[in-house]
Amino acid sequence: MSALVPRPSATLLTAALLWSCASLGGWAQDSSPWQRDGHSAVRLLAGSRSGPVVLGGVAFQLQPGWKTYWRTPGDSGVPPRFDFSRSENVDAVTVLWPAPTKFDDGAGGHSLGYHDQVVLPLRIVAKSADKPMTLRADISYAVCEKICIPVEAKVELAFTSVASTEDASLSAALDTVPKPANVGDPIPFTIRDIKRDGKKDVIVDVVAPDKRGVHLYVEGPTPDWSLPIPSQRDSGTPGIARFAFELDGVPPGVKPDGATLKFTLVGPDKAYEFNASLP
Repeated sequence: MSALVPRPSATLLTAALLWSCASLGGWAQDSSPWQRDGHSAVRLLAGSRSGPVVLGGVAFQLQPGWKTYWRTPGDSGVPPRFDFSRSENVDAVTVLWPAPTKFDDGAGGHSLGYHDQVVLPLRIVAKSADKPMTLRADISYAVCEKICIPVEAKVELAFTSVASTEDASLSAALDTVPKPANVGDPIPFTIRDIKRDGKKDVIVDVVAPDKRGVHLYVEGPTPDWSLPIPSQRDSGTPGIARFAFELDGVPPGVKPDGATLKFTLVGPDKAYEFNASLP
């Protein structure tokens, strides 16, 4: 004797479909929809909402062969700009920058930035920890292959999750941000010394067990400084990578002596950031 199995009604099927879509929508609430242009896409990511300080992120996707720029673009390029002023219940937003990659810029120099995909972590401070928070960002950035194309995007996202599905990806992105360090720290990979060689040359010695894949970038104390990318020289000492750059790009009328410069030291698997006064 065979049992009769009732077929699900159209109402039940519709309810199941709606439940499935609602579940997918719940997962998607931790990220905004992708805003796409011809060669890239950008969206916001929300971390778990717990307390007044929240981790978020700006995710970029780039087509093969295309790149976008770091906060300091190098010899050419345009850094991304962010305006969060339309946000609700947001007191402050700090953009954190993963260590960049150095590219040939096609004009004999180098630019600094990212390819394929990158997440810039955001440290967000809410005005009131117990009230709804919505992050709205107006983002201006450039994507470049042989030519550069400006992109404008508007994205927004409500931070609502107690346990966000994006926590793991945001934590991984945070690990790519250079860690703060001090000149002379007793660690295997660090800046050992910064000195002047004449009026314009600056020499930076780096402790590096393997000099391959080691890069150094330098920024001035204000955005109107435009210092060159340091070049690597032979130190003549095993385990020491030497970098040098000229004090070009200093704003007119500004004396560089004693200025606090920001050095970003990037290795194959570690990156550090140093604030040091110029001798």
